[in-house]
Formats: sequence, C-alpha cells, structure tokens
Amino acid sequence: MLDKNRVVVAMSGGVDSSLTAALLKKQGYDVIGITMRVWPSEEEPVDDDTNCCSLSAVEDARRVASKLDIPFYVVNFEELFKKTVINNFKEEYAQGRTPNPCVVCNKEIKFDAFLRKTKELDAYYMATGHYAKIDRNQEGRHILKKASDPKKDQSYMLYNLTQEELEHTLFPLAKYKKTETRELAEEFDLNVHDKPDSQEICFIPDDDYKRFLKEHYPEIITPGPIVDLDGNKLGEHEGLPFYTIGQRRGLGLETHQKRYVVKLDTENNTLVVGENSDVFSKSLIAEDVNWIAIDELSEAKTVEAKIRYNSPAQEATIIPQEEEVKVEFSQEQRAVTPGQSVVFYDGDIVVGGGIIKE
Repeated sequence: MLDKNRVVVAMSGGVDSSLTAALLKKQGYDVIGITMRVWPSEEEPVDDDTNCCSLSAVEDARRVASKLDIPFYVVNFEELFKKTVINNFKEEYAQGRTPNPCVVCNKEIKFDAFLRKTKELDAYYMATGHYAKIDRNQEGRHILKKASDPKKDQSYMLYNLTQEELEHTLFPLAKYKKTETRELAEEFDLNVHDKPDSQEICFIPDDDYKRFLKEHYPEIITPGPIVDLDGNKLGEHEGLPFYTIGQRRGLGLETHQKRYVVKLDTENNTLVVGENSDVFSKSLIAEDVNWIAIDELSEAKTVEAKIRYNSPAQEATIIPQEEEVKVEFSQEQRAVTPGQSVVFYDGDIVVGGGIIKE
C-alpha cells in the first residue's frame, strides 16, 4: 500500500526543486529527496551550477535536503538516459529532424522512471519544480493546465504525461511567479534563491550541440550540396544535423539574396534553401500523439496549437488520421520543424500533443 502522505521530490539543486521540497514539508508531507543522475560518470560535463547533471548540483541538492532534514538519495539513470534521450537526440538529427530532448527526458526519465522509483519508496506522490497545474474534470479525468505565470508555464513540455502519472504528481509551484519562488526560497533560507535557471540541454553544458555531435557521433555528419528549390547548386553544407528549418544565418552562401533553410533532404544529403515565404506552411502531420483531456480524437476539433515552446499558440483544427493527426492552422506558420512538438490547448487546458512528422 503506497503512503499518500509520502512524496518523493526530484531535486536538481536549483531554486524550483528546492522550494518544492520545502513547501511540501511545510504542508506536512513525509518528503524524500532524490537526484536523478543521468550523465555517464566517465563523461562528466563541466562543473557548472546551471547544469542539472553537475557534481555541484548534486551537492546543492544534498545540502538543501540536509537543511530540510529529509532523506536524500542519488539515483543512477545513466544507462536509461543514454538509451532513450541521447539516442533519440542522435537519431533525430541523423534523420534530418530537430529534436527536443527535454520533452523526451520528461517522458522517459522525469516521470516514467521517476514514478517507478517513487513506488519503490512506498510513496504515492512524486513532485517536481515544473510550472504547470494538475486538476480533475467533472468526469474524474486528470487534466493538465497552464501555470499561473504565463512567462514560466511549462505545460508545453509536459504533454506526454499519462493519466497514471498525473494522478501521482504534485506541482507545488503552479500558482507562483518566478519572482515569488525566489523570495520564498530566500525566506526558507535555502541559499539557492539567486541561482540562475538551468540551461535547456543539460548534457551539453556549453550549449554547443554541433561540438557534441562532432565528438560523439561524427558518422552522421557528411558535407553535401546546398541547392535552391529548382535544384541549382549554390554551395556546400557542413552536415545536415547543423541546420534547421527557417535558418538564415550560418549558411555560408556568397549571395546578396537572403536564403532560408526550407528542407533537409537526408536521402540525397542535400540542404534545400529558398526565400522567407517558402518557409511558411498552413498544415502539419503529428505522430506519437498523447491525449490528456480526451481519451482519443474521434472527430475534428478546434484548438490552439503551439509548434515550439516559446511561440504563441495559434488557432487550428486537429483532424484524426489513423495513428496520426493532421493540424490545419487558420493562418500560415513559419518554420514548422519536424522533430519538434506540437501541443494542443483548449483555453488553459492541455488537450494533448505529438511530434511534428512533416
């Protein structure tokens, strides 16, 4: 029998997860802190406080746990992380797509593997420092909603959560703004209130993904031609993984005309470029779709859709197509990028989401 008063908090050593643990303990929960070690020890990244995988981050989490007088463990998820997140990162770039490793990590590590570990510790709840809300609708279905602070809302990254995971998850920061989070952390005297937010890709501490791919997966990088939409050769690219849809800078073309990446043709190892107008599209196909607010999509539905984390949601119609979903936008969208996620909203409720296929 899982203890409904026990909660396991994923602690990265940063302000959000540290405050999460403090708030839950104050609310009377039996709190256990764990840090998920995901980076292979023989490839230790730069010891940077903004890196959730660094040694200093682990020690910060341990120190906060000691301050709160809660048990603390470091859990080794290195092999699982490499098998899922990093392998997906490589494979997506090899296929001419632009991956979102944080979405994969949330799905495979921070909630799926984390929930299994939570249950091993006889706890009913797991908690993270994400900014999002969990609620239940009139039918008793668990739903995911946007956080109170639109600037920090992370619901886009969490669209893969299952009903079981939502049932067992707590997001104590859902109602707070980031400024309030830092103020509360200072009030709790956690000594993390002034730490900067963590970077986007934790296993690339210098944020240079090109260097990472060159060092670890040089076999997927092969120079080739850059052509226009008529097939005329304009230059040479350094390797398709180094480019993304809509990119203008760094193409190395000697022309006064602005050129933008329109397509990554992996079959012919060719980078196709065009004008800015060629980068816009009015529809997309999404695969690997997960539904939260509904059991399944049985008919066309009007939603607001986001095609990247920092983009505003746009009105769209989602249409079921066997295992995939077609998304038709009311207005053309710029740089719809295969490999990225598209997430569907009904007001502040996350309907579901998937990976952009084409």
